[in-house]
Amino acid sequence: MIDADPDAHLLGPGLLPTPFTADEIRAAAGSGKTIRILVEHPDGTRTLRVNRFRDTDADGATLERWTSGETGIVEGAISSGRVTWSELQGHAAFPSDRTTLSTETLDLPIGRVDCLRYEVRENPDAAPDTFWFSVAHPGMPVRFETTVDGGVQRTTVVAIERG
Repeated sequence: MIDADPDAHLLGPGLLPTPFTADEIRAAAGSGKTIRILVEHPDGTRTLRVNRFRDTDADGATLERWTSGETGIVEGAISSGRVTWSELQGHAAFPSDRTTLSTETLDLPIGRVDCLRYEVRENPDAAPDTFWFSVAHPGMPVRFETTVDGGVQRTTVVAIERG
């Protein structure tokens, strides 16, 4: 459900409205959810990441993050920390003077999704960072592209499991 109060999407002057409010992100997390993410690096290697919300409450949740191999086995340490819904909303507060907002439909492993696309330029000569937020999945972008090491790194949500 999209919040009817447009001011809840606007976090400050000089910023575009965020795609979701803190309350919408909280509602989508429910009693906890797991997000599986594929990171495609410029050198052709691929990494699987997992984000899992637990101990959710009105203010936030514990966010656990780890990397896994193709088999799903955890590689390395699981990081864990408290996040607030407002902090997560703030990650999508982009400067209005350097961001272009549009809509786009993507075909992803999670299905065909209608997205808000935020293209952000740090400066006019830099390649943009591009974020696609699925209107059906409040929270992190379902796709993110940025230039690293002279190439494009693409991050794509491949599964969302409800807790």
